[in-house]
Amino acid sequence: MPPTGRARTSLLSRTPPALVDGVLLGVCALDVWFMFHFADGEPIDVAVLAVAIIAVLGVPLRRRWPFVAFLIAVPATLMAGAQATTAITLYAVAVRSRNRPVLACCTAVVAVCLVLPWPWVAGEVFDGTTLAGLGYAVSWAGAIVFLGQFVQTRRDLSARLVEIGEAREHERELVAQTVLARERAQLAREMHDVVSHQVSLIAVQAGALRMSVPDPVVGDAAETIRLLSVSTLDELRHMVAVLRASGTSITELAPQPTLADLRPLVANSGIVTRLDGSLPADLAPSLQRAVYRTVQEALTNARKHAPGATATVQVWHDDTHLGATITNTAPTRPALALPSDKHGLVGLRERAELLDGTVTAGPTAAGGFEVRLRLGYGKPIPCPAAVEPTTGGEHR
Repeated sequence: MPPTGRARTSLLSRTPPALVDGVLLGVCALDVWFMFHFADGEPIDVAVLAVAIIAVLGVPLRRRWPFVAFLIAVPATLMAGAQATTAITLYAVAVRSRNRPVLACCTAVVAVCLVLPWPWVAGEVFDGTTLAGLGYAVSWAGAIVFLGQFVQTRRDLSARLVEIGEAREHERELVAQTVLARERAQLAREMHDVVSHQVSLIAVQAGALRMSVPDPVVGDAAETIRLLSVSTLDELRHMVAVLRASGTSITELAPQPTLADLRPLVANSGIVTRLDGSLPADLAPSLQRAVYRTVQEALTNARKHAPGATATVQVWHDDTHLGATITNTAPTRPALALPSDKHGLVGLRERAELLDGTVTAGPTAAGGFEVRLRLGYGKPIPCPAAVEPTTGGEHR
């Protein structure tokens, strides 16, 4: 398959300019040598030779100063008939200029210089042959100008096509963002209309159950369900607000959990849980959220998959790392079949990796389950703690 125009243009653009200039200088020098070598035995005019050499040496100027190179070549065209130098410099002018009258004047000048005899004698009359040669010279120079204008137009069209392609790509991105925004808005409506409504009913029913039953154990369980439902509604409202924002940059619409919320989380986990250890008070918010979410996910999994089990939350830190270990015992009752997307631990691992940490999870030898979080701190940790150590007391 032959190379495409784009491939040829790319190949030419990768050619070193010095190599191109060297080839053109060689062609022009060879043209001048042929003219003087086949001069029918006439003596070489040193002045004409000097003008031709200067014109050849002016060819590299065509890149930055095409009109200067052209004006240097004009005397050589008139005196020595240096057509190669004239063609190259005229082409450079045609490629870089958009002034049509100026290009027409350059064409006329080249044609006259090619036809006018040198040395020119005043009073000479042009005959029909001279006029025919003038027509040929105009056609020759005009063809070079048209070629230069064609290349200029092709470059403009290529640049325009690139701009159109970029505009279309930007338009596709906008369409994709619009579709994503609509999907987010639809998901937000579904979450608000369906999930929020059902969680609200759970909270209301749990509150009514707590007030109506005399059994304190059932009442405590109903209160735990109500508190968890309220907390879920708060986070759900935050998620709905983020989805409705359609990916724009927004500030936090609800307070994010910190280590200060860790004790209430353990107390309202719905299972017997002990909190041990301490963490510093000046942790970065991202580290605090990582610890909180890990403990939250581990206790949620223990409540779902290990009914009747007890749990221990051990938070710790040293000079360079901090972490949390959540361990639950083996279940004492059969687990209920509850919906799960299996993405909880995956999300914890991804969050930990972003913070230069790790999350490991697996069963224990006693039949329970353990989740370990380890995060890099990067600098010595001061002694003050945000979570006071407990003495082994239990929270429900």
